[in-house]
Amino acid sequence: MRLALFQPEIAGNVGAVLRLGACFQVPIHIIEPMGFPWSDKARKRSAMDYDDKVDVARHADFDAFAADLPGRLLLLTTRGGTRLPDAKFLPDDTLLFGSESAGAPDFVHARADFAVRIPLAAGLRSLNLSVAAGIALAEALRQTGRWPE
Repeated sequence: MRLALFQPEIAGNVGAVLRLGACFQVPIHIIEPMGFPWSDKARKRSAMDYDDKVDVARHADFDAFAADLPGRLLLLTTRGGTRLPDAKFLPDDTLLFGSESAGAPDFVHARADFAVRIPLAAGLRSLNLSVAAGIALAEALRQTGRWPE
């Protein structure tokens, strides 16, 4: 199981997702470019004391990321045809989240094996990126029996 962020724009969201990765022992993949400067110092600041406890891979672009995919790619998107409670997760899935302002472009949608959406109350548009990542990861870990002990 992996979490991946497509061209994230907000350092705080990346930091929160890095903490998810550390706490639940899930690698994080970041697809560049990012919307903010990134360095070891910035990473340590955003992930705080969890920086050395998370496995992070950076990819120069989507093609470099896709070349390394070992399993299925599940895109979490407001345009998803499969509701999160109806999605069936596998242990080697990668859960991909689009950028905060634009989501994922059409070519990413086309590459995804499934497009999954988190159901929301009528009239509401979307969740914060890191909140959505936490909700989706929790369901994927529950289904695959991969919660840490």
